Parts: sequence; structure tokens; C-alpha cells
Amino acid sequence: MKQSIIVFSGAGMSAESGIQTFRDSNGLWENHNIHDVATPQAWKKNPDLVSEFYNHRRKQIIQAEPNAAHFAIAYLQKKANVQVITQNIDDLHERAGSSRVLHLHGNIRYAKSSGPNQEKTHYRINGHELKAIDLCPDGYRLRPHVVWFGEDVPLMEKAISLVNKATHFVVIGSSLNVYPAANLIMCCSQNAKKWIVDPKALEINIPSGFTLINEKAVDGVTTVIKQIMNSLS
Repeated sequence: MKQSIIVFSGAGMSAESGIQTFRDSNGLWENHNIHDVATPQAWKKNPDLVSEFYNHRRKQIIQAEPNAAHFAIAYLQKKANVQVITQNIDDLHERAGSSRVLHLHGNIRYAKSSGPNQEKTHYRINGHELKAIDLCPDGYRLRPHVVWFGEDVPLMEKAISLVNKATHFVVIGSSLNVYPAANLIMCCSQNAKKWIVDPKALEINIPSGFTLINEKAVDGVTTVIKQIMNSLS
């Protein structure tokens, strides 16, 4: 059977690059209530506030650097068939060298139309700022290319298909509290080798068959990669 390694990364992966997560700050994200900046209703109510919030986040992400865990996964991709599926909206995996990255919740470096054809085309944002005058060809204002709370996850079916075929499945830095993305751990074959890397791994409710590595991403990924390489040799 052809080996297929899926790396499923969450906020804990990017936290070691200094990117703040709202779940670590009592529901506040850069001092904003999440419902004021990360829902379709927030956009309809105050698109300027939402754009300003994501412009600030985008600037932080551009200034951040990939950490050792990002680089280790990119290195693994040179040795094996690796697909990254990430809940993160940053581009740190790509900047570390990973070429196969599926962004379940979008990519903040891109924008999309706020009109009816949102997923038709994505537009690369030059710099960190998305302005009110930035429009799609149909005349609708561009919004951040992110999946907000209450929206469907367009790439979920593709992610499920990839995980179904995985021979190795590694969860890194995800609380597994954000749905439907968290359901991916239920889509793995019973025969797949499975790991969870998280400093709270022992507290996460997961199905049997996972090896728990109770460490942060940078330290835990090194351990997992050694085990994967041993299983492939």
C-alpha cells in the first residue's frame, strides 16, 4: 500500500511562532469579541471593523516566521508523501517549504468576493491591507478569505477524502474543539498509525489507537518524524 502521511495542524502549531489564538484569551481575539469580527453577521454590521481587524492580524502574520515544527514537516515532505491539512489561516507552512497545504479555514493572505460567488476566485493581497475600495469584478467588496463561525467549510469533503486514505495521521496543536474540522480524527482507517502532539494531549477526548505526545509542536514533531521514518524504513 502506498504510504500517505497527513499532518493536521491547529493553532498550537502557529502559537510557537507568536501568533495569538482566541481560545487562549478568554474568547477575546486582540481585545475583540470573536462574534464582532469573525461571523457573517459581523461583516454585514460593520465591514470596516472586520477588515481592520484582519488587516492587523495579516500584518502580524507577515511579520511572524515559521518555527522549527513547520520546517520539520517541510523536510519530511522531501522524504515521503506528505499532505498538510491546517485549521490555521496563516501561510507559515508554505513559507517553511511545504507545497501541499489545504487550508480548511482559508488563508488570510488572500481575499474573496463578499458576493454570491465567493469561492469562485481568490485574490492575493499585496501587503497586509485590504481596503474598502478593493472590489471583485462583479463590484462586490472583497472580504478576507477565511471561514467565519457559522459558515460552511468548502474543503471539508476533500479533507475527509485525504484522511480516509492516510496510512499515517498526525494531529499537531489542535484542541479538536472546532467543528466540523475536529471530525477528521474519526475519518482515519483503523490500520493507520496515528499521533496527537499537544501539551494537553492527555486531556483531549479522542478515539483509541492514537499515540499521545504531551509536548508543544516544536518538540513533539521531532519525536513523531523519527517514529514515522522508522516505520517507513
